[in-house]
Amino acid sequence: MGLLLALVAALSVGGVFAGLRMYRADTVLPPDLALALEVGSTRTTAVGSLVDRLGMRYAPAVLRLMGPKQVARYRRRIDLAGNPGGLTLDRYAARRAVYGAVGALGGLVALLQGSFFLALLLFAFGAFWSEVGIWSAIRVRKDAIERTLPDFLDVLAVVVSAGLGFRQALDRVATRYQGPWADEIRITLRQMDLGVSRREAFEELRRRNDSEQVAMFVTALQQGEELGAPIVDTLVAIAKDMRRTDAQNARRKAARAVPKATLMITTFMVPATMLLLGAGMLLGSGTDFSTITGK
Repeated sequence: MGLLLALVAALSVGGVFAGLRMYRADTVLPPDLALALEVGSTRTTAVGSLVDRLGMRYAPAVLRLMGPKQVARYRRRIDLAGNPGGLTLDRYAARRAVYGAVGALGGLVALLQGSFFLALLLFAFGAFWSEVGIWSAIRVRKDAIERTLPDFLDVLAVVVSAGLGFRQALDRVATRYQGPWADEIRITLRQMDLGVSRREAFEELRRRNDSEQVAMFVTALQQGEELGAPIVDTLVAIAKDMRRTDAQNARRKAARAVPKATLMITTFMVPATMLLLGAGMLLGSGTDFSTITGK
C-alpha cells in the first residue's frame, strides 16, 4: 500500500509539472481551437484558463465521441446559458476531458484504497462537473430575462408611442439596459442589419431562449404584425400578460412550499421540541435517577 501511495504521489507531481509546461508552452493548435481558447479568455478564471489549455488538444476527440446529435444538443445548451465565462463548445469539450480524466483516475485510486464512497464522488465529479455550471447559468439567465422583459416592453411601448420606429426604438431602449435580455436584443438587431428579415431574426431570438415569456413576446409580435394591430397596444398587452403569469407562478410556488414546510416541521422540529421540553421537565423535577439506574 505504501508503494502504491508513493507511485500515485509521484505521478501527481509529474502531472502537475507536465501541466504547467503545457500551459506555458506555445502549443500549435488548429485555428478553430486556438480561436476557441482565446474567446472569453479575459472573462474566465485562472483555473478555467488552465483547464482549457490542458484539455484543448483533446477537445476534437471528445467531440467525436459525443456524436453529432449530442454535440448539437450541447451547443444549444451553451447558447441557452449565454456562453458563461466565454464558454464555447470546444472549451466545454476541453473541460470535460480534463475533469473526466481527473475524476476517473481519482476514482480508481480511491477504489484501490477501498474508499468506495470517495470513489463514487470522484466518478460523479468527472461525469457531471462540466454540466453544473451550464445548468446553473441557464437557470440564472432565464430568471434574469423574465424579470427584465415586462419593464423593457413598457419602456419600449412609451418610446414607440413617442413617434420612433420599432427598429429604432428597440435600439434606443436596449442601450439603456444591461444583462442577457439587452444582449439578445442587440444580437437580433445585428442580424437585421446583416440582411436577416425581421421574422427570421425574432424566430432566432425565440430559439436561443428557452423561456415561455420570450416565446409569448415573439408570437404576439408576429401576430400583431400579421393582423395590423397597433404595436403599442400589443406591447402593453404582452407586458400585462407576463406580469399576470409571474403572479400566478409565484402563487403556485408558494402553494407548493407550504406542504414542504409542514413536512419539515412535523418531521424534525416537533419531535425535537417535545424531547427538549420533556428533558427540561424531567431535569427540573428533582427526580433521583439513582433509583432508576440502581447506582
